[in-house]
Amino acid sequence: MKTSAVFSAALSVLSLVSQSSAKSTIHADTSLFKPPQVWKNANLVHVISAEKNYIKENINVVIENISKQEQDEYYLPFTADQVERLGGVEVKDRKDAKAGPFVAGVVEADPNSDTQYLRIQLPAPLKAGAQQTLGISYYFLKAYKPLPATINQDDVQFLSYSFSAYCPSAYTTSKQKTEVKFPSATIPDYTKLPGSGDVKEFPQKQGTKLTYGPFDEKPAGAAEPVEVRFEFNKPVSHVTELERDIEVSHWGGNVAFEERYTLIHRGANLSTLFNRQKWTHTLYYSPATSALKELKFPLRVGSADAYYTDVIGNISTSRFRSNKREAVLEIKPRYPIFGGWKFPFTIGWNSDAKNFLRKTASGGFVLNVPFLEGPKQPEGVEYENVQVRVILPEGAENVKYTTTIPPSTITSAEVQIHQTFLDTIGRTALVIKARNLVDDLRERELVVSYDYPLSATLRKPLIVFGSMMTIFVSTWLLGNLNLKFTK
Repeated sequence: MKTSAVFSAALSVLSLVSQSSAKSTIHADTSLFKPPQVWKNANLVHVISAEKNYIKENINVVIENISKQEQDEYYLPFTADQVERLGGVEVKDRKDAKAGPFVAGVVEADPNSDTQYLRIQLPAPLKAGAQQTLGISYYFLKAYKPLPATINQDDVQFLSYSFSAYCPSAYTTSKQKTEVKFPSATIPDYTKLPGSGDVKEFPQKQGTKLTYGPFDEKPAGAAEPVEVRFEFNKPVSHVTELERDIEVSHWGGNVAFEERYTLIHRGANLSTLFNRQKWTHTLYYSPATSALKELKFPLRVGSADAYYTDVIGNISTSRFRSNKREAVLEIKPRYPIFGGWKFPFTIGWNSDAKNFLRKTASGGFVLNVPFLEGPKQPEGVEYENVQVRVILPEGAENVKYTTTIPPSTITSAEVQIHQTFLDTIGRTALVIKARNLVDDLRERELVVSYDYPLSATLRKPLIVFGSMMTIFVSTWLLGNLNLKFTK
């Protein structure tokens, strides 16, 4: 295939991929947007999970169409700051798992307003007076503030989180309650509210859970700010940048993975200089600490040749074990990572292509890999910016992809040309960028299909053979030249 043909094919694929993964942001025509009051929340349960170093929220709500016409758009309000940290939005029917798909996107109606709306498109319009039970889930990154902001090296870390005891809603809510779950029962401070009925005071505390409510009918936009402070003596791991490369080799029958991380601990900073001697003493009895000491990466069974380097080189401690049941890479930084400290590092490994790649009946290929892998930690890991680059063999064309990652997290997708050793026109690379992911989305699939014609398969060996023959013939001709001076 000629170079021009390859580039034209790449451009056509680019437009196709961009359409399938365009931003879910929706632009409204009006400058002051307010959702029409066509819904009522008949019953709402708001569940906030602060068990990991990011917030996960679930809203289970029974919505009722109170207008006289069919309705298929439901709006959920957020502040402008929350929208920047919002990720992983997914909506489903709580009573019908097969109903869908529900399309969710942020409405940018007034950029100067602090209130932004998430528009949820129902799969089918709801008739007047009808009800539907929605399950809305999403995540907030950078949700906590350490309180106190600085601690001693061996102190316990506490975090604070602010939210509304009333679930933010663009509609009247007849009945609701908010449950907040924590990693431990140590919750020294939380906002108290007057109770109702038999309950004298909210929240009610049960082990590791606080419950605000139930509350009676509240109007649209009602809010009751509260703040909780709880023990979280674990690392608050935040990955600002993750670059994940997946390189497919047909000739080698291999899929190579490489991941480059820029990680920061967002917990409480040290109030004094780090004491290496004190830290060494704690290694003998391993007390709980908010410092990051190690990371564990569960890989696919059959992974091999794992490596780990930091900015200085391969001088850190790592352990890789692989057998028929598991493959795990364990790494330890050269120093413990405390609040405010950064940790850039790189890992990589190889895997047999047959674990991820298959050939279709039509002669094309389908690659099925995880969109996100990363470390699996009890306290969780959040990712601000993620770039996944799938490098296909030279000459691959007609590239398409699907993924089970929530569409609202995908910011762009395009096909590029990646140049490497012994390439002629460069390899086809699918580059997908996403924002605000969390480790709960680990193992979500990325499926890439592409065609790989016979001419592309034979191009590289023919070029290598031709190059070697050219060198051989040139060397033979030069060797037969007579460079001596004669009379």
